[in-house]
Amino acid sequence: MRKSCRAFLLLVFMGLSAGSLSAELLDLVPPNQAVAGTSQAEWSRRWWQWAVSFDDADSPVADRTGDKCRLKQEGSVWFLAGTYGTKRTIRTCTVPGGKYLFFPLVNYVVFPRGDAKQSSCESLLRTAKEMTDEVASLVLDLNGLRATGLEAHRQATADCFDLGARMVPRVHALPAAANGYYVMLKPLPPGKYELNFGGILPSMIQAVTYHLVVQ
Repeated sequence: MRKSCRAFLLLVFMGLSAGSLSAELLDLVPPNQAVAGTSQAEWSRRWWQWAVSFDDADSPVADRTGDKCRLKQEGSVWFLAGTYGTKRTIRTCTVPGGKYLFFPLVNYVVFPRGDAKQSSCESLLRTAKEMTDEVASLVLDLNGLRATGLEAHRQATADCFDLGARMVPRVHALPAAANGYYVMLKPLPPGKYELNFGGILPSMIQAVTYHLVVQ
């Protein structure tokens, strides 16, 4: 990534909000706390299986408007999509009340591709960690208030997993390993919100804005 592009995005991030709050005051679930009986590391695995389960035309990750944000959502945790490291993405999404919001500030998944030699689970876990070790910036901004202490929200899948578990027709994509920075936002009261989040890794940049309508 060119240094000028990275510097520009940092300036964009810095201009998102005027005030800062600790992650706790912004109603983020502590990273080591389970939600619905499930660890956030496990939610990160489920997030990836959700994210890759779509055809390109229906993918919430590729979506530029937010029209796809309701697809394949279930249970008490609602996933928000990141991007493929493309330019800043702005989406509008209507969320049912009472839902936790789980999403990646920036993350990475590793799995054998094509005719590549099968990799061991240990090597994939190590590669996923290395790809997310040198984070340059993490940003989470809700209605003009920015969270701090986001480095503590790193999650790694505890073991390798089948990335294609939710694909239809079923596709076996294993072993896979993921690592990155995720947040679990407690259910928001009904209303309208602007959520900005993103991060910078040596290999990618992510910057997303959601205009949320919580019913």
